[in-house]
Amino acid sequence: MIEHYFIKQQTLDRIRACWLSEPIELYVTWLHEQRYAARNVHRRVPILMRFADYARSRGANAWEDLPWHLRPFVQQWVRERSAQCQNDRARKQIASSVRSPIEQMLGLILPGFSGTGRTHPRPFSDDAPGFFGHLREERGLRPATVYHYDFCLRSLQTYLREIGVTSLNELSPPILSGFITARSQQWGKSCIKAACSALRVFLKYLHRERIMARDMSLSIDAPKQYRMAEIPRSISWNDAGRMLEAVDRRDAVGKRDYAVLLLLVTYGLRSREIAALTLDDLDWERERLKVPERKAGHSTAYPLSPIVGEAIVDYLKHGRPQSSDRHLFFRFLAPCRPITATAISGRATHYLKKAGIVVARPGSHTLRHTCVQRLVDAHFSLKTIGDYVGHRSADSTVIYSKVDVEALREIAMGHGEEVL
Repeated sequence: MIEHYFIKQQTLDRIRACWLSEPIELYVTWLHEQRYAARNVHRRVPILMRFADYARSRGANAWEDLPWHLRPFVQQWVRERSAQCQNDRARKQIASSVRSPIEQMLGLILPGFSGTGRTHPRPFSDDAPGFFGHLREERGLRPATVYHYDFCLRSLQTYLREIGVTSLNELSPPILSGFITARSQQWGKSCIKAACSALRVFLKYLHRERIMARDMSLSIDAPKQYRMAEIPRSISWNDAGRMLEAVDRRDAVGKRDYAVLLLLVTYGLRSREIAALTLDDLDWERERLKVPERKAGHSTAYPLSPIVGEAIVDYLKHGRPQSSDRHLFFRFLAPCRPITATAISGRATHYLKKAGIVVARPGSHTLRHTCVQRLVDAHFSLKTIGDYVGHRSADSTVIYSKVDVEALREIAMGHGEEVL
């Protein structure tokens, strides 16, 4: 495979004379399979060659010795290019660009090796190192919930840095109130309420562990959030058509995105449900689409709409990359992996903005609300609608009665007893 990227015989001889030639060739094959561009191969192989020489000069004789030399090699690489580093961010980018290919290669040849990847230290890990262990082990929180705590506290850490607060002992009710006020300009009410809850848990933990002398959890007041205070953020069916027309279906990305958008607006699926779809969930013989493991803990089988089926077939024939993975939708940037729920929501946001459609907090849920709104306009019962989109309880569907304009008009005119 390496001959596919390097033509000169002298270059091939140097690579094959290297004591890490086998891992390097294995890594190049992996890059090719993951659909990396040729420029990435040309940039990464010289880094691996340099690392091989560095490790051998410092006594490495076996592949198992390589991880011990990774960190000092990266540090030396950054030092040699210090003139290019204007700030800490530039230094981190250079370090990441050299660390990533080495860690990927080591992951292929050393069983159990796990690199640093893009992970970051937990917020306040120096001041309260046991907090996230407390969340997992004592409170028994799921990883998704722990992620929300991480997001909230990381935002607090950024805010404290911006205002010059360097120690948790400097926290005070006015500072915490300022944080909530500042973030309320960016976050919705539900997000602010969740952040206040996370802050109270964090502050109680700090007091319990005697990191802070005063328990300031009682000083956190979450905003009032009234049930059914808002209306769903849907768009009209005509706007949904405009959004679909904004997709350029001539390339593979457009074919994938068009199929994804149709699934969102036709069935009201959640982004994570689309990301989890596999080839086995499509029953072409019976024209059925199965959605397993929904949020409510059940599965749903839908009739496969002809327009949705045609879009999926077009993507499968002319867009989906060749892979042994059974997931239906894939990302197109290397490495070749199944698309994530976050990416699906991002694509929905992209096309809503591209079509010039203005809506609060655009994303995949906007199209889910649009699907439900269309069912409401078609006079389906709320029970039927809830079953169709996979609501856990009827309370989740009741809010759509606020946008049933025809029913509200009958009630306003005094003929609403039958509706009620």
